[in-house]
Amino acid sequence: MTKEGRVPIEYDVVGIDPGTEVTAWVRLDHKCRCVKGHAIESNETVLGRILEWQRGPRRPRVGIEMIESFGMPVGKEIFETVWWIGRYCQADREATRVTRRDVKLHVCGQMRGVNDSTIRQAMLDRYGPGREKAIGKKKSPGPLYGIRKDEWQALALAVTFFDCELTGSDDKDVLA
Repeated sequence: MTKEGRVPIEYDVVGIDPGTEVTAWVRLDHKCRCVKGHAIESNETVLGRILEWQRGPRRPRVGIEMIESFGMPVGKEIFETVWWIGRYCQADREATRVTRRDVKLHVCGQMRGVNDSTIRQAMLDRYGPGREKAIGKKKSPGPLYGIRKDEWQALALAVTFFDCELTGSDDKDVLA
């Protein structure tokens, strides 16, 4: 038990940002909360990874970004992404769906004016502070070296999932 009376986490956390054809994922180490792996891969490859993770000796907990309805018409791409979310949840029946709203509220403290670049900056501040320390350079990489494109959203989702769902932080009520 930790001094707050919580059981320490003994498994890694994976954040998944699904798309119509490719999906970004980031795996956080349970001890240091550092990035243990990340990629943007085809949806079929990610589905295979989820199944592989479930069979492994150190099965991670998986958080998947879930689409929310805002009352606006949606196109084919949204339905395709929702279909892949369902496939991922079927592959890992214990996966937790985390909304973009949850991520914005947790990492930025608000919804208004929060976009992808705001979330990226929040991750740089958390792991830095600042770009130099968080990302670093090829000769001296930081903890987020190599994170790109949609992996930033997957990282923010993994951080939100880790903090709220698994450690019982004060923001636990953010996740539905």
